[in-house]
Amino acid sequence: MKVDDVVANNPIQAIESILLGEPSKTLVIFAHGAGANMHSEFMEQVAEDLAKTGVQVLRFNFLYMQANMQDGKRRPPDRAPKLLNYYQQVLADVSNQIKDGSLVAENIFLMGKSMGGRMSAMLMTPELSDIAKVEIHPEFEQVKKLIKGVVCLGYPFVPLKGGEPRLAPINNATTPVLVLQGERDKFGGKAEIPNWAIDESISLGWITDGDHSFKPRKSSGTSLEANLQACVKQCQQFITSQI
Repeated sequence: MKVDDVVANNPIQAIESILLGEPSKTLVIFAHGAGANMHSEFMEQVAEDLAKTGVQVLRFNFLYMQANMQDGKRRPPDRAPKLLNYYQQVLADVSNQIKDGSLVAENIFLMGKSMGGRMSAMLMTPELSDIAKVEIHPEFEQVKKLIKGVVCLGYPFVPLKGGEPRLAPINNATTPVLVLQGERDKFGGKAEIPNWAIDESISLGWITDGDHSFKPRKSSGTSLEANLQACVKQCQQFITSQI
């Protein structure tokens, strides 16, 4: 756990994170989804397997999830501005570790599960500074120069209650974006996504018969393990293509 100064006028807050992999010039920062923290089986498995490809993987918990773990109460996610401000804080801490030599990263990729992927993409849009209550961290503009791409695992295109697809974060991102989506994802699957105006620059990969967590049906002929391996392989290929 590390402590970093946050945006001016905010108190100092702890950064709860886990770093996997040998020192590498490529660092993947991995944000969790709305309902499961960085210790979930999905987060742990993907992080461990991706680290074996030669990159370092840093996963962290947003503040509401830290509070959930401390007292056992289940809280909904914070609003996007609070999530984005804290995400910037994590990146500022990474920037400081690069400066002091604790990290040797020259290439950074933002990766997230569901909500974490949406926040990752939003961080890389020109509209970030226009979002109410989002304060740009003084270190963010510096570390942003090292960010080579965004990876969204199970992007939450539509809310559970329905509505228009949330395309702006991925369409407006200033870095290359990879979206890996389960074919049966209830937040947007293979039946719906082709009908939406997704920018042609977005790399879209499918996970066979996967749900929102890439879990397939028993009748599909594949397995969750195979799907997670396919996920990591596509992530590795995307990362390699951008550095």
